[in-house]
Amino acid sequence: MSERKIVLVSACALIDTDNRVLLAQRPEGKSLAGLWEFPGGKVEAGETPEEALIRELREELGIETKVACLAPLTFASHTYETFHLLMPLFVCRRYEGIPQGREGQTLKWVKSLALRDYPMPPADEPLIPILQDLL
Repeated sequence: MSERKIVLVSACALIDTDNRVLLAQRPEGKSLAGLWEFPGGKVEAGETPEEALIRELREELGIETKVACLAPLTFASHTYETFHLLMPLFVCRRYEGIPQGREGQTLKWVKSLALRDYPMPPADEPLIPILQDLL
């Protein structure tokens, strides 16, 4: 078996007061462009998954939250062609600011039962039923 790099990415199910989940569309030029995903990003060296998520939410969406507001829900483990993705999914209901796509991505608040209407990367899809059970 070839050496496969494991990539750790934190993702967030940001939930509004109407129990909708925020999805971000991957912009043109990125891998998997056009697919919808939960906001988040790579965990950098020396960061915890929670710290990475707080940083990514600030950079990508312009919102602030705290570790205490991030509740671990589940995780995805998916093998892509060149790497293996390990992605903890946190639920966040408490944050400051109004999410805005700061990196050219389109954002959409989606009811949990409509999540399947949005094409997602293979790693994100198995997270949908768990979120639907929660909401």
